[in-house]
Amino acid sequence: MCEEHWNNAVGKAVRKGRRDLFDRTVLPCLNSAYNLAHLLTRNQHDAEDIVQEAFLRALRSFDSFVPGRDGRAWLLAIVRNCFRSWLKRNRSNAATLPLNDESSVIGTWSDPEAELIKSANSQVIGKALEELPLEYREILILRELEDLSYKEIAQIIEKPLGTVMSRLSRARRELYARLAGGTTERVI
Repeated sequence: MCEEHWNNAVGKAVRKGRRDLFDRTVLPCLNSAYNLAHLLTRNQHDAEDIVQEAFLRALRSFDSFVPGRDGRAWLLAIVRNCFRSWLKRNRSNAATLPLNDESSVIGTWSDPEAELIKSANSQVIGKALEELPLEYREILILRELEDLSYKEIAQIIEKPLGTVMSRLSRARRELYARLAGGTTERVI
């Protein structure tokens, strides 16, 4: 991103006296934003681009943010919208992007056997997650990896709470079936 462009956006936020609030509210959510973008795009560089765009959008529209609202859910909704925009621009490439191996193994183990088992399990889970339809993968990431409440997820994906619950149930069922080696019919 052009430094001048960034400084103009920051300058507007600073002039409005909301820079400190932005820093306290949004910046701590950087890891969650990146995790969501990375798991959706399956690519480190694309995820970085999406997060950068999301932070710029968040900064531009921060005057509409209501203090006291959950900043992480607000930012993740912006990341999700940036991903959707990215997906429209890159639809032909998005279906073929592999999940990076370095994202599959989290943490380090002193025991090589335990590390190998964890790596194998992470790869199996990552592959099963990667094969899920986008709407299922997205909701599992938000609930299981980002530990968001159903209400927060409903706000992010702009769907009723009942839809979140049923979609999450179907996503879990399909993920479990894939991990067990079975196939499931998609319920529309």
